[in-house]
Amino acid sequence: MSAVMENIIGDDAAPAGNSAPIERAQAANEAQAASAGPRAPKRKWSGAAAFMRIAPPVLGVAVLVLVWQIIAMKNSSFPTPWVTLREALNMFSDPFYRNSPNDQGIGWNVLASLQRVGMGFGLAAAVGIPLGFAIGRVQFLSAMFGPIISLLKPVSPLAWLPIGLLVFKSANPAAIWSIFICSIWPMIINTAVGVQRVPQDYMNVARVLNLSEWKILTRILFPSVLPYMLTGVRLSIGTAWLVIVAAEMLTGGVGIGFWVWDEWNNLNVPHIIIAIVVIGVVGLVLEQALVALARAFTYEQVGN
Repeated sequence: MSAVMENIIGDDAAPAGNSAPIERAQAANEAQAASAGPRAPKRKWSGAAAFMRIAPPVLGVAVLVLVWQIIAMKNSSFPTPWVTLREALNMFSDPFYRNSPNDQGIGWNVLASLQRVGMGFGLAAAVGIPLGFAIGRVQFLSAMFGPIISLLKPVSPLAWLPIGLLVFKSANPAAIWSIFICSIWPMIINTAVGVQRVPQDYMNVARVLNLSEWKILTRILFPSVLPYMLTGVRLSIGTAWLVIVAAEMLTGGVGIGFWVWDEWNNLNVPHIIIAIVVIGVVGLVLEQALVALARAFTYEQVGN
């Protein structure tokens, strides 16, 4: 009580020039109390959000491993998760060994498949994206190619493999051809749709300014169509990775698809499961890389 009275008396008796330190101290205490208040709930909320981000995937993996273990207990020929994990550790300890053309590590097989995907996908992009711009820009070309695309797009990619073998007389170009023909449709369609959805006001301004076709393409169409085009590219790369695995099973040679089929002929089921996981991881990495690229070049949110 005496301390409080001394503070009150001190405040009343203090000269005006000395009240600034007290006011600053009170303001600092109030600011500290105000800033300390919301921090605890924020940390609590961020912890709960982190738990909700981590817990569902972990639970999903646990359920998958449990189902896997149950299947292995019911079927003795199916490897358990622990046996498969040991095989994976042994395999990835040297993924790039090379004893012979038919005895190579899984790393070389994945790289061979990625090389074929890159070649077929690159050719599809070089042809499909300009063709999509042309179809979206010119009504005559849209009416000309529309029925052809509608007819050929639903055809299974593997149905094109015999045509490639017949034309190219070799398994590797035939596999690249299958990737090309299955990857080109999403890029053509999405690019053409993006061109057709460019606001007409933009085109009217370009007509008033007498812009050349090249400036219309580079200054108006390309920035507006880019998100659609990248969506087509992302869909195409996923399809290409699916096709190459199936095509390599049929054509043979070095590649992850052929490696899976060869391990099946050797009844090495753990290696098949490992290959399935590797195929899924590589496909996920490819898709996420293109998603990141699409986000980096999407301008829809600029200026908000």
